[in-house]
Amino acid sequence: MNKAWIYVMLTCLFELLWVYGFNTATQWWHWTIVVAVILVDFHFLAKSCESLPTGTVYAIFAAVGTVGTALMDIFLFGGSFNFLKGLFMAFLIIGVISLKLADSRVENKSEKGAA
Repeated sequence: MNKAWIYVMLTCLFELLWVYGFNTATQWWHWTIVVAVILVDFHFLAKSCESLPTGTVYAIFAAVGTVGTALMDIFLFGGSFNFLKGLFMAFLIIGVISLKLADSRVENKSEKGAA
């Protein structure tokens, strides 16, 4: 696996951690940890953008954050789930996969054109 994709997975993981921290932090040292996690998260986000298309990285970052936060709300904080919520989460996932496939096509065409 490409090192940049490991950075994408780490930025998604840390994003979910700081979002969880927003819901649970109550004291100053909790918020200090949340801020530290955000800084680490943005470091990994920047590292992943060095070698992958920024649009793809940010789309994955935003989609994982959105879907992950919605799932955390349902499973950890007792939020509700309904058909429309699940449908729109599926649209996000399909959109991100489609964006990645579209980027791959553009990359392949530009590589063929350069040869």
